[in-house]
Amino acid sequence: MIDIKNLEVFYGKEQILFDINLNIKPRQNIVIMGANGCGKTTLLKAMLNLVDFRGNIAIDGKDIRSIPRKDFAKKIGILNQINNMNFDYTVFDTVMLGRYVHQRDKIFVRDTKEDKEEVLKILDIVNMLDFKDRSILSLSGGQRQRVFFAKLIAQNPDIVLLDEPTNHLDIKYQIELVDFLKVWSEEEHKTIIGVLHDINLATMLTDDIVMMKDGYLLEFSNFKNLLSKDMFNIIYDANIKEYMKESLKKWQGV
Repeated sequence: MIDIKNLEVFYGKEQILFDINLNIKPRQNIVIMGANGCGKTTLLKAMLNLVDFRGNIAIDGKDIRSIPRKDFAKKIGILNQINNMNFDYTVFDTVMLGRYVHQRDKIFVRDTKEDKEEVLKILDIVNMLDFKDRSILSLSGGQRQRVFFAKLIAQNPDIVLLDEPTNHLDIKYQIELVDFLKVWSEEEHKTIIGVLHDINLATMLTDDIVMMKDGYLLEFSNFKNLLSKDMFNIIYDANIKEYMKESLKKWQGV
């Protein structure tokens, strides 16, 4: 589904990504992990065609630079961290924005009965139907992220990119969001490519992990194989395995 070959990204004269090669199959969920500044978010931006890059990124065999923006939005979408809000839309209207890519190519588009019914159904799925007329500015962080997830479902892309969407969320909402994403991807046959810092949350979503360090892709494998090679210790320059084992001891016998 996604084929990345010899990818390189520069910010000015500084090279950020070095010869990235990655093939992601349809319906495959992966997590990209590495220390801050290793190039994870830049890799996502390249997949979204938001930064200039050398090499090639193809979706279903098509170079992403040749795909019209509206068609591209049907293929791929992103769920970001919660940011400061600059608009005072209702929950319903925010989710309706996701339906834009499925509406006809006209300058002025009216929401159809089908669009409205779809948005209401999606709000019910994410348990936000009772908040449909509320301003998004009045919601908690966890509630907002549910709304943005609902907007993504309304967009209905084949591929979903996650850029640390659980940051700044309480642990309850972190777990809830990852559970939502996993179930949705399985039921709707989506491909999820996520950047997550929390190793436990990452492995709740998938066992397939891309390891990055200093702009290079070091390894792409399953969790147990990466653990046996001490790859977590390598990418984070810390004894992550021992830290996690010591943390687990505190919970044993409780």
